[in-house]
Amino acid sequence: MTTAEQFWEGFYLDRDQVWSGRPNPLLVREVADLAPGTALDLGCAEGADAVWLAQRGWQVVGADVSATALGRAAARAEAAGVAERITWERHDLSQSFPSGTFDLVSAQFLHSPVEADGERDAVLRRAVGSVAPGGVLLVVGHAGWPSFMTEPPHEAHFPTTGEVLASLRLDDRWEVELEDLVERELTAPDGQVGHRVDNVLRVRRKQPPRP
Repeated sequence: MTTAEQFWEGFYLDRDQVWSGRPNPLLVREVADLAPGTALDLGCAEGADAVWLAQRGWQVVGADVSATALGRAAARAEAAGVAERITWERHDLSQSFPSGTFDLVSAQFLHSPVEADGERDAVLRRAVGSVAPGGVLLVVGHAGWPSFMTEPPHEAHFPTTGEVLASLRLDDRWEVELEDLVERELTAPDGQVGHRVDNVLRVRRKQPPRP
């Protein structure tokens, strides 16, 4: 059975650059108005989100299972002049997790074709424990396959915001700030134009009452 490390290393070694190098638009939309603090980027890939956060004054930990992706991310951060604001850590998040608490924990499209049942839910529950009082957990995920993909490459369940929220098992110390569905235009490799729908969940850990 292919491990997460084997799958994602092969994924990144297949091309010199996989992603666009631009930050995820829904991260930008949800975080642009937040005061900079400490941030954890789960599944940071080639580092575009972490670099964008660092450029805005955040102190960031970027975590990914692929050493190749992390190497590219570190090079991107160096080129952008923000290397000192980002720490890169290699984790199979189902097995290990960055330590500490953060003002922002971001999980952008944390999907994997090799994850075990319930694995993503368990990772996100660990993410809940990494959010500092007053901090935000932002979970962005696909709500389905692109409209032009009539034969998906594998079976997948894309959880709704309600399913993600239920899996987090939050108590009354948390506030749900946003549940949203966002449709965006997407172009297939053959040039066909279609769309894809993503879901956004933003929750905030309340500050404890003052004594």
